[in-house]
Amino acid sequence: MHTIRTVIKTTARSQATNTKLRAILLLIGQLNYTWTNTESLLIHMIAGLAKVDKETAIVIFLTLNTTRARIDLVERLAKMQKTSVASRHDILDATRRLSDEAKLRNKYNHCIYSFDPDSGRGLTQSMRLFESRDEIKYGKIEELDGAEINRIRKSIDSLVKINHTFWDITDRYDFPR
Repeated sequence: MHTIRTVIKTTARSQATNTKLRAILLLIGQLNYTWTNTESLLIHMIAGLAKVDKETAIVIFLTLNTTRARIDLVERLAKMQKTSVASRHDILDATRRLSDEAKLRNKYNHCIYSFDPDSGRGLTQSMRLFESRDEIKYGKIEELDGAEINRIRKSIDSLVKINHTFWDITDRYDFPR
């Protein structure tokens, strides 16, 4: 039989775990929101570089169904001879920074989350296969510790800066809004 003290401790632990879980999920949601908002600015890069209207650029953007394909298109358009050296440099710098942030975003979009109700410890388990010559591994487990939370926060901050850079490029080079 549980004493009232045990029930209170268990309830307090459970509430602390739920609070931590909510905070992490909110942070992951913020990462996704910031990512999606920033990735959508590639529409303006496509419009400006391909010299098409925004509506056409949206169709092109939505037809390409991966971030990698969208970034590749923007980078290839930027590398064309008709693109000014200044805008090429600015755009390639921004898309490379966006690609760097994609790794962390992809990690948190392609994993399973688990939280230990007793310790409050959070874990992620990768949903990717790692294949070597002789074996297949899957489900790499990593802890959602303070260092990892800080990585997510830094990524969000970086995405906000990239977002501002894309808007600056849009304005500076008079790309369609």
